[in-house]
Amino acid sequence: MSIFFGVDYYPEHWPRERWETDASMMREMGLQVARLGEFSWARFEPRMGEFHFEWLDEAIEILGKNGISTVLGTPTAAPPAWIIEQNPEILPVDSDGLVKSFGGRHHDCQSNPAYREHVGRLVTAMAGHYRDNPDVIGWQIDNELGNSHENLCMCDSCKAHFQQWLKKKYKTVETLNREWGTCFWSQDYDKFEQVPVPRKTPTAHNPSLLLDWKRFCSDLIVDFQDFQVDIIREICPHHFITHNMMGLYDKTNYFDLGRNLDFASNDQYPTGYYFESGEGQPDFEISACLDFIRGVKKKNFWMMELEAGPTGGAIIGRTPRPGQLRLWTMHCVAHGADTIVYFRWRTCTVGTEQYWHGILPHSGIPGRRYEELKKTIAEMVPVMEDIHGVVTKAQVAVLFSYDQDWAFQIQPHHPELSYVDQIKKYYDGFYKRNVPMDFISEKDDFTAYRLVIAPLQILMTPELEEKFENYVSNGGNLVLTMRTGVKNINSVCEMDRELPGNLGRLTGLVIRDYDCLLDMEVEVEWKNGRERGKARKWCDIVTLKGAEALAEYKGEFYKDTSAVTVNGFGKGKAFYIATEPDGPLMDRLADYLISELSLQNWGTSPDGVELTVRNGRKNDYMFAINHTNKAQSLEIDQTWRPVSPGCQGTVREYGVEVFTRAAREDKNGQ
Repeated sequence: MSIFFGVDYYPEHWPRERWETDASMMREMGLQVARLGEFSWARFEPRMGEFHFEWLDEAIEILGKNGISTVLGTPTAAPPAWIIEQNPEILPVDSDGLVKSFGGRHHDCQSNPAYREHVGRLVTAMAGHYRDNPDVIGWQIDNELGNSHENLCMCDSCKAHFQQWLKKKYKTVETLNREWGTCFWSQDYDKFEQVPVPRKTPTAHNPSLLLDWKRFCSDLIVDFQDFQVDIIREICPHHFITHNMMGLYDKTNYFDLGRNLDFASNDQYPTGYYFESGEGQPDFEISACLDFIRGVKKKNFWMMELEAGPTGGAIIGRTPRPGQLRLWTMHCVAHGADTIVYFRWRTCTVGTEQYWHGILPHSGIPGRRYEELKKTIAEMVPVMEDIHGVVTKAQVAVLFSYDQDWAFQIQPHHPELSYVDQIKKYYDGFYKRNVPMDFISEKDDFTAYRLVIAPLQILMTPELEEKFENYVSNGGNLVLTMRTGVKNINSVCEMDRELPGNLGRLTGLVIRDYDCLLDMEVEVEWKNGRERGKARKWCDIVTLKGAEALAEYKGEFYKDTSAVTVNGFGKGKAFYIATEPDGPLMDRLADYLISELSLQNWGTSPDGVELTVRNGRKNDYMFAINHTNKAQSLEIDQTWRPVSPGCQGTVREYGVEVFTRAAREDKNGQ
């Protein structure tokens, strides 16, 4: 049986006599699965080796009798007080050298051997207990790995593990010294044991050390997850295993984290109180996160936590407007979610998240949010039965690299220059034109795409250079941007060639100078002389070596030099964007590439209305998603017919209209 809708449930937060009522209401709502247990370690093991699963057994049985399966979370994000009392060395250490206290969650060091022993004992006991329970179908490892560990952990255990990681990578300390350039500021090491973790220093650490530290931290988190995965796989081979990721969050390399999972999952809170705008997360950013999670495994995903009410702890975010819960549900489905699990069932009355609202309020009495989601589920089940497991393929791919991201976190060049923001900027340029996009890593097959967009490729390897060249030579189209080919993979600047290094042959240009645009912008004019935009944050100053200028700077000492170029290479084309384009320049660039390369899009729509297609077995489905607070008019190709007979060519505020047509054999639209 396919699972379409579920909820995150915490029976331990409520009286036992309420459990049957909750399960019955879930069944009536159309829910099929519940995630349980991911923060319940103290209840499972109140004392070392003394396990109590009977309370959860009862909750699982009650849910099962109501047709609701269970996904278990391993509760390793919140080790109980007795473990910290017994092994205080488990507490993490920050970059100031300060030990963090017990409390909250993620108060743990994931490299600590004593903590690994505790984790192994608990996960083994849980897996053994639930391996044959017919109502348990899968597992979520930990919870949002990397969350709360941004400045952690730099304890002696992590230091020793980091040094071993470096020894495995570089083999000899002499190689490390050479690759890092430790001759600068007298930082040569005689042995790996001298290499520090990057705690606060009077100035700044070597960028090569910082980059390898970020790689090590990611690898450690992946290893911590895989340690649990291996236990569960051996004991429960018939259960699926996933993890709830966080979109474009970049503490952990999700391509690596997803490698041993059956599928990726995601958490999304569109009105989260932590966003700059009171309106919450921009719609294009949510779409990018969803497309990215689909790209982690190149398959559809679960939404393991989707906002069901206002979020908050000390501060509370905006309340979802009528229609937004339906919109977010369909938004996730449109971008590849096969299963939607809402967070949470009932708003908790205690603890840090007592204002992180669920489907039900504190009172447990169903209201507007419950009714809206109940209707949404009934509406969507027939669609999801058709599309479940069918992966929709795009013609355009965005190359996402954690190494490039981390390199710019360490040395952003401009105070406001961010790798992830550049990724989102290029994504948004095509998203506004309803062009479907995938996310890929450096290891993926570029040839499956008509266009690959690869911003800020500051770190370069011979292998990636060759892959770019082969892709374009064989007919692909590649967008590269400013700061490409500046450093090697260990964050050392290239010294034997002009920028962009060996990619100069591919791009047909060299860069002999550049300008960081602090507190200023430079005007840019498109080649037709009519359209203008602004160069922001950075300007690579380009000398053409065969490439053609598509746009030129119209200011500063590099006036009339190229800001955007194209170079024919073999059967394909390489485009170079020498700056960060402002809105008008990005619009012109996206329009040019869509027209020049005949890229698939799903038609035009008003600002704030997204058109996205999900393929099915019998039918394809177009979702017209109105992210705005006003009704919008639509003009949909006549080959599509509305699923709702009352659709009159408009989509209401925070509304979604679904259109369908017979499924095409060509799922890629190539």
